[in-house]
Amino acid sequence: MKKYVFGAILFLFLNSINSAISRPLDDIQKQGTIIVAVYGEYPPFSYLNENDEPSGIDVDIAKHIAKKLGVDIDFIWMTAGETSDDDLRNYIWKGHIIHKVKADLMMRAPYDRKYSMKRDDVGLLVNELVHMFGPYHSETWKIVHNVERLPDVPTMSMFQYHKIGVENDSIPYFYLNSAFKGIFRNNTSTYSNNEEAISAMQAGKVDAVMGLRSQISHLHADLPKDEYKLSSNAFPLIGKQKWDIGMAVHNDYRALAYETGDVVTELIMSGEMQKIFDKYNTIYQMPDYYKTE
Repeated sequence: MKKYVFGAILFLFLNSINSAISRPLDDIQKQGTIIVAVYGEYPPFSYLNENDEPSGIDVDIAKHIAKKLGVDIDFIWMTAGETSDDDLRNYIWKGHIIHKVKADLMMRAPYDRKYSMKRDDVGLLVNELVHMFGPYHSETWKIVHNVERLPDVPTMSMFQYHKIGVENDSIPYFYLNSAFKGIFRNNTSTYSNNEEAISAMQAGKVDAVMGLRSQISHLHADLPKDEYKLSSNAFPLIGKQKWDIGMAVHNDYRALAYETGDVVTELIMSGEMQKIFDKYNTIYQMPDYYKTE
């Protein structure tokens, strides 16, 4: 049902701003509204709550930013493309092929120097028109498991003998189907999202679920703690074990990045960012960018 609500919101939004473009800070403050892109139906970061109101970690951060700038806020609900490059193109510097609407600010953008300097086949910067900044969370992977069926997860080798659920076409999906010559493949079950995988675990169809730490910890909050536990194992051969997420603006509008980046820094250093993550029962990890020791 909610996907139709998202569609209706997007339709009304597009009709209200038609040919919206990303704007400099002065124009945003003059016009009194900032347009922020967040991923649709992506709990605990951005989704519609039971009252069909925007909710989630990214939504709350964006509201803090809007309040600090003294403006109202409109959300664009993004549909994830095949890559982050697609999302940055569709919502920051070019606009979607259908609606052409662009945001002033995009939440949950990659924050990685190597990624930001990536070049195409002819040597041009892929994201030359995008400025990525303001890391606010370090993400990684996590496993939740049924302690009766699988008391502990010291290593990934346990899944040669125990079934594990993953979201389809996710990095954990490809990892469990290919790492170590595919020895986990026969014990890997695929679901449309982590919520379905958790439900399957509760039904005894799998012994564990692997996914993003933020999502797994958020879902774990609703499970009986004496029956389900978060593991602390590592993930050999998965590639990147930890990465930072931040924000993005059009490269021409650095003043907006400076102002919004300062808001995020204030949220982190004051402890307010931790409170936002706690509100959604999600494990928070401060990016190394802010650590002084």
